[in-house]
Amino acid sequence: MSRPRSAQPDPRATLRGGLPDRYLTPDDIAELFSVPLETVYHWRKKRTGPPGFRVGKHIRYDPEAVRAWTAEQSAQAA
Repeated sequence: MSRPRSAQPDPRATLRGGLPDRYLTPDDIAELFSVPLETVYHWRKKRTGPPGFRVGKHIRYDPEAVRAWTAEQSAQAA
């Protein structure tokens, strides 16, 4: 049985905290950046978004890699 959506930790808090207690899912990335889930998959296909990796058939994102990608995007915009 899965937990209700409201009981899941906020991915933004995971990124702000220290080392992650879990890897982020595509849903977490979409929520974190306030973009549709389809955008996250498009980023992955075009290799323009945060780097992810496969665990079996699932895609996961290391919060440290997402943080580094975000910093890189901010630096390019400046």
